[in-house]
Amino acid sequence: MSEPIIKVEGLGKKYIISHEQRESYTALRDVISRKAKSLTSRGKIKTVREDFWALKDVNFEINPGEAVGIIGRNGAGKSTLLKVLSRITEPSTGRIEINGRIASLLEVGTGFHPELTGRENVFLNGAILGMTRSEIRSKFDEIVAFSGVEKFLDTPVKRYSSGMYVRLAFAVAAHLEPEILVVDEVLAVGDAEFQNKCLGKMNEVSHQEGRTVLFVSHNMRAIQDLCQKSIYLQNGQVLDIGPTDQVIEHYLNTGTSQTWSDATGPVQLVEVNQDKKEIKIDVQYKVSDEYVLEIPNFGFVIYDQMNTPVCGFNPSLLKEPLPLKQYRKEGRIQITMREPRLLDGRYNFSFWFGVNSQFDIQYVKDAISFEVVGMTEHKQLPSNILGTSGVECQFDFA
Repeated sequence: MSEPIIKVEGLGKKYIISHEQRESYTALRDVISRKAKSLTSRGKIKTVREDFWALKDVNFEINPGEAVGIIGRNGAGKSTLLKVLSRITEPSTGRIEINGRIASLLEVGTGFHPELTGRENVFLNGAILGMTRSEIRSKFDEIVAFSGVEKFLDTPVKRYSSGMYVRLAFAVAAHLEPEILVVDEVLAVGDAEFQNKCLGKMNEVSHQEGRTVLFVSHNMRAIQDLCQKSIYLQNGQVLDIGPTDQVIEHYLNTGTSQTWSDATGPVQLVEVNQDKKEIKIDVQYKVSDEYVLEIPNFGFVIYDQMNTPVCGFNPSLLKEPLPLKQYRKEGRIQITMREPRLLDGRYNFSFWFGVNSQFDIQYVKDAISFEVVGMTEHKQLPSNILGTSGVECQFDFA
């Protein structure tokens, strides 16, 4: 059996977070007094330092030629892991063995010098990867053709749009033949056609050329299509590693449970749970007497990645209206969406609470994001599906 191209043992990355402990001031004179004192005194503001482990005790091995997906929710440590593997940041603990050259595409403009032209940056990146000028020149035409930025090749890249940056950066990373290609979600900057083109190139790099690909994405369909193996990160630790279908199943079935609250608002989005077949929303509200709630109302809208509304619910849309007159000043609303008619992709959920569908009491934009996968059989449905199909509501009034 071949030796692993990447071997990670006990990897950890710690950051120090500082918090300033300040007094709460109720008058302007107190704020001015404190500022004046800070000019003449030292050490009066207490600073609390907190250890934050972005990665902790991470262990895995990747073999040559494997395409590996790295999945997990925001803040799970995915991008930090790629930065450590790419030697952009140093690990705090643990050991990494890498047997080969790495080309990374982690952020827009990674590895590019803004003052140099696109042409000069191609040769600079090749030199960083250890390639000779003749080797870079032999790949140059392919890189330019793939990127589609030939008209701007002799323009400084600081004048490029984010899409042009990504096009050229990916073309360089994929065509200069590194043994390991590392790609973060930066591809989301490009248009759909270019994203598909990049996925096709990564598939070719891995399956036909036998090079290793590490790919971070929230698009589970892209991970399924490209990667045979995946790593599921949660809170900086490896929760699962194995065949992609198995790991994605674990990821989706783990579900999400998030809490949203606003101290100045009357509505608390207490909990949102999501699994493969349903989304449950638990809302708790307590409205002060200043609001007249003869007929209070609520609703929600689900937006796709392009911020287009694709699904929504409002009691006024129902053929048989909900018993709104039963509302009280305080209560709980539990909403369940069973088998939501959504295509594969990432979505954001926003919640509205008001009176008579006219007066807004509170609006929570993008309260939670979630992923839908495995719904390709419904692609004959229109992309914009507004309606109430599969929505159930239960009320518990105080």
